Amino acid sequence: MEDGHENRRQPRLSVLRTPSQSREGSGVHLDPELPRRDPVVSPILGPGEPNPDQQAQAENLSADNVRAFLAHLESERGNGIRARNHRLAMLHTFFANAGGQEPIVLPEAERVAAIPRKRAQPAATYYLERDEVERLFDKLPRSGKLAIRDKALLMFLYNTGARATEVTGLIVDQLVLTSSPRVNLHGKGDKWRTCPLWPETARLLGEMLRNRRHPAATESPVFLSNVGKPLTRFGLYKLVRRHGSNIRIGNGQRSISPHVWRHTTAVHLLESGVDVNVIRGWLGHVSLDTTNRYAEISIRMKQEALEACQGLASSSVGPPRKPVWQSEPKLLEWLADL
Repeated sequence: MEDGHENRRQPRLSVLRTPSQSREGSGVHLDPELPRRDPVVSPILGPGEPNPDQQAQAENLSADNVRAFLAHLESERGNGIRARNHRLAMLHTFFANAGGQEPIVLPEAERVAAIPRKRAQPAATYYLERDEVERLFDKLPRSGKLAIRDKALLMFLYNTGARATEVTGLIVDQLVLTSSPRVNLHGKGDKWRTCPLWPETARLLGEMLRNRRHPAATESPVFLSNVGKPLTRFGLYKLVRRHGSNIRIGNGQRSISPHVWRHTTAVHLLESGVDVNVIRGWLGHVSLDTTNRYAEISIRMKQEALEACQGLASSSVGPPRKPVWQSEPKLLEWLADL
């Protein structure tokens, strides 16, 4: 098993052939096992059709070629900044490996390492309004062997704002469904956090576990696929998208993902007056800055602030009133004597 794993990784880790491994006996060569259109091969060999057997001379392994390739991605292939940065990260790794194998490549490897990432605008944060959440749950199937599972899963996502990996990795031992129902989530950075569960969420999870063909052991996954296997991230995304497609979201062009549920939880907690530090702990954010962005996207809170300002403006009739201190003669006299 380990040998097979090493064979799969070998083309990526050892993309250069040393002179002793090369048929020609000299020069730097690309590993012929690399795919013909490998994203690392193309910028190194320059323009033209990639050819894994082509000799990669030192002048081809240049930072100028990398810059030209990155510009090509954005201008001609229409790739965004994130795709560009992803390719650059791959090239950083490639050249670091190349410089370690061939000292002649080391100066160019250092120049490539100095090519910076571009700053990308944060992606738009989508979330569901409360009426959209209600319509989605109203459209869920009410019968069938998977009806309880689907409703329990979506309710769990809405309740906890858990990440996809936290949901698919959840086991029965992490749930407390008796008094003070809660869940212990294993999040990023090997950190644990506890989230309270609504009584309805706990009821649905308990019913789902009791309806299983075999009693759920403490180490059993909480959520299973249609065939009784542990639910994967792909299966989770597919399930969430399928139920989200039953309602019109926003302009009808947006799809729902598990992360949209996470955003929804954060915004609804904020709108309910929950302190931002509590939300940070609820979602497992390391930095408070990550949580603060939800204060920028809540349309309802912005509308309420706007209505409050309009109320103040509409109540003032005629010219603006003087400040209170200017309407008090005695106070003006006292100020003049200072």
